[in-house]
Amino acid sequence: MTFDFDAVVVGAGAVGLACGYALSQRGRTVLVLEKQDHIGQGVSSRNSEVIHGGLYYPTGSLKAQACVEGRRRLYAFLDSHKVDYWKCGKLVVATEAAEVPRIEAIFEQATINGVEGLEHLTGDQARALEPALNAHAAILSPESGVFDSHGYMSALEGEITAAAGAVVISAPFEGAEPLADGGFSIRVGGEGAMTVTTRQLVTAPGLSAQSVAAAIEGYPADRIPEGHYGKGIYFRLTGPAPFNRLIYPPPIKGALGTHYRKDLGGQGVFGPDLAFVETEDYSVDPAKRDTFAHYIRRFWPDVDAERLVPDYAGIRPKLHGPGEDQPDFQIHGAEVHGLEGLIALFGIESPGLTSSLALGEIVADRLDD
Repeated sequence: MTFDFDAVVVGAGAVGLACGYALSQRGRTVLVLEKQDHIGQGVSSRNSEVIHGGLYYPTGSLKAQACVEGRRRLYAFLDSHKVDYWKCGKLVVATEAAEVPRIEAIFEQATINGVEGLEHLTGDQARALEPALNAHAAILSPESGVFDSHGYMSALEGEITAAAGAVVISAPFEGAEPLADGGFSIRVGGEGAMTVTTRQLVTAPGLSAQSVAAAIEGYPADRIPEGHYGKGIYFRLTGPAPFNRLIYPPPIKGALGTHYRKDLGGQGVFGPDLAFVETEDYSVDPAKRDTFAHYIRRFWPDVDAERLVPDYAGIRPKLHGPGEDQPDFQIHGAEVHGLEGLIALFGIESPGLTSSLALGEIVADRLDD
């Protein structure tokens, strides 16, 4: 059978575009479908734009593998495509003696994960790097940084189109049907509604992962993991930024917790917190300012709450609910759902942005197999 495309990818966020890029680099004709009117408008544009070192994730997990490999690939890609980034480094801070065992456990896990250049710091050594910091002890991760995620996604889109692929916006995925002799027929909505055929299908739509899987004929409902919306808000700091490096207290249950970054524009930003919500609500409650300031004082005692202004919110596609441990990324192939030629991604939250190029390679490898 002749197909319109070798592969169709649902979702033009960082991970969907990275999957399209990996497949196009292997000679496949690729179509990436995006329901929004611009690429990267969902999870990929509402995060901290942090390049994670790979410190926290359990041994042998997809997150551990993809974060470290993805980070190495990402810096090389940003260099070759002249996308802005700043390898500023990260301090994971114990603000009191009771937190030292927690950051020591992070150091041990990061070492197992193959994270390069880690250092133990005393409080005095940490303050020598960042004088305004309250630290009893700290870990320095020099490979962490911040970057222009939109420039990165634009570069991925450019690579896909340069390889004779296409990224189509305002083109919602409405469903797919397996074809008798292999491949899929895909219904695309929007003003240019159409049906296309493809040999392989990848779904990486972030918050819509569950509903997209449910719209594929033959996908077993009991193999679609339950999804949750984890909302996080950010506050921006007016005036001078207090630190150059990323500042992270020990993680909270189910997330890395409210942290600090100095963005590429030179401003300080704090967030995200974590609240489970039922809808895509991106409002930022100014009344949370004092709660943020109270938390920030743990590592920056001199914060002035009057300098914190509401900024933006993001929602993470979580596979766990309140109080539960954070699970691994899930990448479902035919061994899970029984549909040859389909790869479905679920729960691609942090460190999904850092991991995106590695996840694209994992998906392409599995489709090659």
